[in-house]
Amino acid sequence: MSGQDAYSKSGVDIAAGHRATRLMRDAVRSTYTPAVLSDTGTFGGLFALDNLRDMARPVLVASTDGVGTKTMVAAKMGVWDSIGADLVNHCVNDILVQGAEPLFFLDYVASSKLDPEQIAAVVGGCARACRDVGAALLGGETAEMPGVYQPGEIDLVGTVVGVVDHSRIIDGTRIQAGDAIIALPSSGLHTNGYSLARQVLAHTNWTQPHSALGESIGEALLRVHRPYLDEVRALWGAEVDLRGLAHITGGGVVDNLPRILPQGLSAVIQRGTWKVPPIFKLIASLGDIAEAEMFHAFNMGLGMLLIIPAGEAEQVTALLPEAAHVGEIVAGQAGVRFDG
Repeated sequence: MSGQDAYSKSGVDIAAGHRATRLMRDAVRSTYTPAVLSDTGTFGGLFALDNLRDMARPVLVASTDGVGTKTMVAAKMGVWDSIGADLVNHCVNDILVQGAEPLFFLDYVASSKLDPEQIAAVVGGCARACRDVGAALLGGETAEMPGVYQPGEIDLVGTVVGVVDHSRIIDGTRIQAGDAIIALPSSGLHTNGYSLARQVLAHTNWTQPHSALGESIGEALLRVHRPYLDEVRALWGAEVDLRGLAHITGGGVVDNLPRILPQGLSAVIQRGTWKVPPIFKLIASLGDIAEAEMFHAFNMGLGMLLIIPAGEAEQVTALLPEAAHVGEIVAGQAGVRFDG
């Protein structure tokens, strides 16, 4: 028995891996900028830093994350490209809160049995999102691991590397009592809370339009995680004083907003000042879930929170009409209170 035949019988198909690589090659190359000095198939991606010479003190910012059990929603719906975009946008938002813009992205896709078309769709989604934010998809890994993952499902993880000039780092230290909290809306669950959502919605029809949603449950759950890079760039261009940014991911507003608050400051969010996407109302109703738990498990429509001087709130909402003034910073022990 040849080595390749033995490996195939153990559950790993090398030929399928090569086919997946061929299928995704053009999508990956479409993200390349002049800074990319390597091609697909190299052991490591090469990225030139010439453009950083314009910065007085460039600082690299990196983040790694995944899309959680949203992969299981993709499997149930048979839609694979959107979770690739979810992954890129989530990671880009995570470094954006510190003022960084993305340079390049790396992905990791693993499954029990490699389906080349499936993997190519996922990576194609990553490539599309990378093009949209101006990041190069510099490399990645496709792993076939029978016995580790369930058949028909995948694991998806990504790493983004970005850069910010040291003087422009956003770290929350300048946040003051009286500052305004401005929310940029989410498109839905983004990439968090899917274990609870799937449990609550397990016995509902995911493919037929739902009267409370205006679309099917599956479509609502797969809505792509929004990137906020363009909106923040617009605020930088208008010289808005962005004192803090909080990407509302796992742990919801309750856990994420306090991460950026200086000692002695707290946040008050006013209910009814933004539109809560109907998918959250449906989950809360069908699961009989208390409001406090909903705000701890989900973003509840608050995708990115901006902390700015109160006097600039009208300027921001005029520049970004979908933005909402949802609260303020107050003196007190770090935490979030919901009023109204």
